[in-house]
Amino acid sequence: MNPYQLNAYGMALKAVGEIVQDYDSDKMFPALGFGAKLPPDGRISHEFALNGNPQNPYCDGIEGVMEAYYRSLKSVQLYGPTNFAPVINHVARYASSVKDGSQYFVLLIVTDGVISDMAQTKESIVNDLTLLPRLECSGMIIAHCSLELLGPGSGISSASKLPMSIIIVGVGPAEFDAMIELDGDDVRVSSRGKYAERDIVQVRNQTFSHFTIARKYHCNL
Repeated sequence: MNPYQLNAYGMALKAVGEIVQDYDSDKMFPALGFGAKLPPDGRISHEFALNGNPQNPYCDGIEGVMEAYYRSLKSVQLYGPTNFAPVINHVARYASSVKDGSQYFVLLIVTDGVISDMAQTKESIVNDLTLLPRLECSGMIIAHCSLELLGPGSGISSASKLPMSIIIVGVGPAEFDAMIELDGDDVRVSSRGKYAERDIVQVRNQTFSHFTIARKYHCNL
């Protein structure tokens, strides 16, 4: 990794990524950004490959993810809003292909912005969706996934029914209290009168000086 000063994103990635990467066998991580205008035409995307290669967004280890992130900062223009639903649905497409319990997906979202699509995010977690396949910061996302996309119009189970979990890390001075609603430790997330199948989200805030995880992250299948 090239020497550079770690910003809040870098510190969060290093702290959390070095823990979760030990649960991945090949240490190759697809890394996506969200909330940016992309070159050359300034198209706004909430789901784009950090390494610039949507056909192969994999990065070699957490160090590779960090390098791709810092390189992307030189080519994209950070742009709101902060939408989580597109990246959650992206990973759900992969996780829905796992039928034999052989794989589990952990989605790490690092954001410095308050969530803008709370209703859509809760819908992705709680209710089944019909999605079209697509691959597209104020944010960064790392998804542990390695399967093909489903076909057009495929029905996707809600994230809480799939072999996946979500870790959300808020960095910087923004007010992240609203995101605690997604962390179902006390009351499961609900949408349109229906509750999530299980608690799959953990929300943590990071200070600029250090990052700690208050308790072990776990999720029962």
